[in-house]
Amino acid sequence: MKFAHQSVAAAALLLAFGAAHAQKGETVKIAWIDPLSGLMAPVGSNQLKSFQFFAEKFSANNPAGVKFEVIGIDNKLSPAESLNAFKAALDQGVRYITQGNGSSVAGALIDAVNKHNERNPGKEVIFLNHSAVDPDFTNSKCSYWHFRFDADTSMKMEALTTFMKDKPDVKKVYLLNQNYSHGHQVAKFAKETLARKRPDVQIVGEDLHPLAQVRDFAPYIAKIKASGADTVITGNWGSDLALLVKAANEGGYTGKFYTYYTGVTGTPTALGTGAEGRVFQIAYNHYNMGGQVGKWTEEFKAKFKDDFYTGSVIHIYNALGTAMAKAKSTDPVKVAAAMEGLKFSSFSGEVEMRKLDHQLQQPLFLTVWQKADAKHPYSPENTGMTLAPVKEFPAYVSSTPTSCDMKR
Repeated sequence: MKFAHQSVAAAALLLAFGAAHAQKGETVKIAWIDPLSGLMAPVGSNQLKSFQFFAEKFSANNPAGVKFEVIGIDNKLSPAESLNAFKAALDQGVRYITQGNGSSVAGALIDAVNKHNERNPGKEVIFLNHSAVDPDFTNSKCSYWHFRFDADTSMKMEALTTFMKDKPDVKKVYLLNQNYSHGHQVAKFAKETLARKRPDVQIVGEDLHPLAQVRDFAPYIAKIKASGADTVITGNWGSDLALLVKAANEGGYTGKFYTYYTGVTGTPTALGTGAEGRVFQIAYNHYNMGGQVGKWTEEFKAKFKDDFYTGSVIHIYNALGTAMAKAKSTDPVKVAAAMEGLKFSSFSGEVEMRKLDHQLQQPLFLTVWQKADAKHPYSPENTGMTLAPVKEFPAYVSSTPTSCDMKR
């Protein structure tokens, strides 16, 4: 009887030990659903390489001991194509998806994941949002299965306008944005925050243009110049920002640009040296952060002849490894519960996945386009220029309230 009790106790201990390390050695598949064709293909290609590069780094070292595998699927920047991609990922046994280019796509995927999880208990999927910044996703459309690792538009605009309110040269602002939910939100929050912080500033013009379709922004630059605007606020990204600043340089516009995505593929080359000191970016990272992320950035460039700029990729792997270790599982149900309220270390210090709405709380950085130097040496696209930090906003400064009423 004594031997039997000992055997049972030993078996229980082994089971407990096994449960604690149940996830060790497992392969976690992540389906990356973003554009690999069309005008935004260079951005998608860069980000897919980023996810694959860091899958290798974090597979070698993460608290859960899991391996990460990334499956890239071209969605052609289309919500309909993205739903097909989601189905294809499910067929491959994927339980984690990531996307970020286009809030219209993200909205469709959030809805699809919600419906899938409701109809398929035991086969739940988590959506890891790396760059889609429509605030509605962590407010009126918040979902238990959606986690955002970028800062949303309201957070970025809060920080950006906190900087702009102390700039007396900002008097007349033109809003130029892409005609979909993200562009609409940038314009909305720019008007709201400027009215609150700088009621003297005039909005002298506002335009929305088709996403990833405009090849010549000269007519828009002509309108901006005619308006007398000294400042342009734009949430444009990819080709829509690169071609805009190219047209501004060629059209002789000398005002300032306040942007979200200056560092993204194609824009540094389009800016060249002509926009020194006139283009600002608000973001959760920048090229000259140093430390381990600085070493990885240099390694990425040497390997791919390309620049790493989507820092949320690092946030995602850090969060997954930490949450899976905490949950002692790779099951999305357990991992989602572990990620709620999770605090973890990343390249900008300790960050927190706010439990209320699944919006990552993190510092933001304002940078300016200038010549690379000894203090800020990294030069994107070998331009000889860089984005140098001007001001850091701690997480509590850029944090914005949420109206999320999450169903758990």
